[in-house]
Amino acid sequence: MEKEFESLTNSSDVLFMMLGAVMVFAMHGGFAFLEVGTVRKKNQVNALVKILVDFAISTLIYFFVGFSIAYGFDFFHPTKELLEDRQGYELVHFFFLLTFAAAIPAIISGGIAERAKFSTQALAALIFVGICYPLFEGMVWGEITLLGQPDSWLAEISGGIPFHDYAGSVVVHSMGGWIALAGIIVLGPRLGRWDSEGRSRPIPISNFPFMALGSWMLCVGWFGFNVMSAATIQGISGLVAINSLFAMAGGIISSLLISKNDPGFIHNGALAGLVAICAGSDQVHPIGALVIGAVSGVIFVKGFIWEQEKLKIDDVLGVWPLHGLAGTWGGIACGIFGQESLGGLGEVSLKAQMVGSLIAVGLALFFGFTVYKILDATIGIRLTKEAEQRGSDLTLHKIEAYPEDASSRF
Repeated sequence: MEKEFESLTNSSDVLFMMLGAVMVFAMHGGFAFLEVGTVRKKNQVNALVKILVDFAISTLIYFFVGFSIAYGFDFFHPTKELLEDRQGYELVHFFFLLTFAAAIPAIISGGIAERAKFSTQALAALIFVGICYPLFEGMVWGEITLLGQPDSWLAEISGGIPFHDYAGSVVVHSMGGWIALAGIIVLGPRLGRWDSEGRSRPIPISNFPFMALGSWMLCVGWFGFNVMSAATIQGISGLVAINSLFAMAGGIISSLLISKNDPGFIHNGALAGLVAICAGSDQVHPIGALVIGAVSGVIFVKGFIWEQEKLKIDDVLGVWPLHGLAGTWGGIACGIFGQESLGGLGEVSLKAQMVGSLIAVGLALFFGFTVYKILDATIGIRLTKEAEQRGSDLTLHKIEAYPEDASSRF
């Protein structure tokens, strides 16, 4: 009877992880359509192909290299041995964590869209998912005892409380957003984004319904991203689900108000709220989650305008404020609203959250600038002027998104 119960538990956990993996995998379609709707018609096919190819590359490099760096576990064992371990749980757990790792190049893709070389970005994805991301992932969730483990260095200097990031505000989103910032700066702006006198010439969204579809796909999948980070069916928490919902609502409402009803900001505001709540979704009160999401919506709207108009950074989808800034805020906010005095569980340290979040920023910038500077100096990371003007679709894929529309060529 005990053996049958154990088998049922293992089967349930495998199914639980599989459902979570599929939900987050579907989010990558959301990344694709968010980018398709934002870039110009001449680059829409390339946006779709990039996300799919990056996922395939991420799958292989994370399986053979990245997963073992982060967790000290590899799959170079006979199939029988792999299945004996809780009915292959570790295999489907890999699939779930892969969908997180593959989000790094998907996030970066939105920032460097319309002018980056396809092949060079694929190589960058290989490096980030195979080496850079797993190193930080291991520090927080895995076997590199530095930030997120009870016996880690950070726990020792923070009163025994380690860095806490339940579902990846910092590990995934902040890391991806700050790496993207480095790539955007090294790459430079799109042709015509600013005129010869430095005046801004915004490039409008090409297809709002597609952009909205991407946002909706991401929002729905995000509940798998957060809730199923429990990793087992016994660990599932209704608090994570309701906090994700409230943070999303907060991001929508605040971006609606501060942007004065701008539909692009509103749909991305939902994502900003969800980015920020990942870290503390299992720790804070729903009202705290609402505040975290609302602040994140403001951070995204103000941050996007600031980077575009003041800093003159051509971040096409606004991935730095959406993932980088909002993710960093989420890590710190977990330490604020996770305190018992603000309705949280009281299991987090503000000091640990601040230190861990800032270490992530530093590492991401180091990884991003190092990789993109080396690639730029050796094989180049930017399309030629002619290729950029013609568009990635015709230049790289010899096809147009709308072949009946001749104007999509330019």
